[in-house]
Amino acid sequence: MKILVIGDIVASTGREIMKKYINKTRLDYDFIIVNGENSASGFGITPKIADEFFELGINVITGGNHSWDKKDIYTYLDGNEKLLRPANFPDGVSGVGYTIQKDRKDRKIAVISLQGRVFMNPIDCPFKKASEIIEKVKSETKFIIIDFHAEATSEKIAFAKYLDGKASLIFGTHTHVQTADEKILNDGTGYITDVGMTGSDDGVIGTQKEIIINRFLTGLPQKFEMASENLRLNGISVELDDDTGECLSITRINVGENQIEYM
Repeated sequence: MKILVIGDIVASTGREIMKKYINKTRLDYDFIIVNGENSASGFGITPKIADEFFELGINVITGGNHSWDKKDIYTYLDGNEKLLRPANFPDGVSGVGYTIQKDRKDRKIAVISLQGRVFMNPIDCPFKKASEIIEKVKSETKFIIIDFHAEATSEKIAFAKYLDGKASLIFGTHTHVQTADEKILNDGTGYITDVGMTGSDDGVIGTQKEIIINRFLTGLPQKFEMASENLRLNGISVELDDDTGECLSITRINVGENQIEYM
């Protein structure tokens, strides 16, 4: 089974390059996951954007701390289980934190969205919530994939080692910086600390560089505007064993817009 994961899609520029890449590669993969929590002007996601992603062939959209930034997404979250928000938010929050969907060959895949707690707002324990969900889904599928949306590298690594052998793939999101530590852990779980960002590479993690530099120089609040030049897509290509669900390979994707044009 071949899985494509695309890292945090930022604003219209991220959506633009993501569409170009998927249109070129869609038939190479059995299942596609994207993190879309920054896809609407850099903050949140709208129902229209989510629908566009699904029409493109994306199977599941994962979320994070910006999942609820657009108010019109609340009802949509309750009505579409393919758009996830972190599962370890309190009971009663809009949406669902995990789903089981079928790939192109009719095989069931569980996708779980979770959020970290280090350097982030207080939230329920992602370690315990992951174990709880895995217990629910493992009788239905051996393919279990987790998007861990977290800030601290140490928390992500500890989370992956805690669940090694219980999930097929654990990938990190949120920092918008792709890490070079993709690996298969001792008990067969594929792992990378952060898949990176899809959007403009001219800014600072997606935002216009002048705004962020001025914020550091002055310490004053700034109105964020998204950068728009030098587009780049980050993600991973993963192969899972059809019989065991274990990860066989995990490869980073880091391509510019011009590279995609010549694929």
